[in-house]
Amino acid sequence: MPRYHQGILISCEVPWDEREHLMEDVFRREVQQVLTAGFRNVYIFGTAGEGYAVDTARFHRIVDLFAEETRAEGVHPGVGVIGLSTANIVERISYAHSRGFRFFQISLPSWGAVNDREMVTFFRDVCGAFPDSRFLHYNLARTKRVLTGSDYRRLVAEIPNLAATKNTGTTVQTTAELMREAPELQHFFGEAMFPHGCLHGECSLLSSFGPLAPAKTQEFYRLCTVGDLGQALTFQKKYLEMTHEVLAPMFRQGPLMDGAYDKALVRLGGLEEMPLRLLSPYEGLTEEVFAECRAILHERYKDWLG
Repeated sequence: MPRYHQGILISCEVPWDEREHLMEDVFRREVQQVLTAGFRNVYIFGTAGEGYAVDTARFHRIVDLFAEETRAEGVHPGVGVIGLSTANIVERISYAHSRGFRFFQISLPSWGAVNDREMVTFFRDVCGAFPDSRFLHYNLARTKRVLTGSDYRRLVAEIPNLAATKNTGTTVQTTAELMREAPELQHFFGEAMFPHGCLHGECSLLSSFGPLAPAKTQEFYRLCTVGDLGQALTFQKKYLEMTHEVLAPMFRQGPLMDGAYDKALVRLGGLEEMPLRLLSPYEGLTEEVFAECRAILHERYKDWLG
């Protein structure tokens, strides 16, 4: 059995006003909207959640609010930490830990690619500092080293509270490798690779589109996890066609940071107050592009909402 439970993982984005101040009421409503939609595995501060951009004061305040909004029974909240050093990452985890969090998303320091020894040292020093907590590794190319199944096989043996991974850039082959080499970890895959991961055992869904189409996302997850992969692949085809058509105008403006797209998805899913702006220096979507996306959604795929 994997070290973490199976589920759908949803990122909660952070709304900023024109002066880059946190819009606390909108953030609270977003978290509650996600929970009301039936999602129970929620987190803050991945790339889409601008974890790379927040200063310490913002980090503390958002962690405090997130703790208040995720206290309900059955909710499994997590806090992401992106930093350039072990010390900086441990410092931020310490604050979130003091507020009651016990599940953390971490990524490798990105100033320089770590070698094999440094990789183990990083996980030992970060995860080992919080033995009562569990950790998800956010495995992405921005850190200059993407870990393989063999890398995780080594880490599983040495880091007992490394419990999960998040992978959105895998292929059919590398998805299978992760599942084969490190079945002890709960691997979260995006919508494209999740059905393929399910062919090889228990894995989980990292859903970018959950806030837009919660019921359809949950049905997709159900079909994959009960083993009805024929139906799941048919459903996936429709799912990806919908997102491709709705998001097509966004890509004419891009490329943009992940949060630009994810904030638009949150607003398309019904939270009209969600602003599209990102923290400096990154651009959000324009209102004109967003209006095009919304028109496509409501003209062609209105039944996917809610």
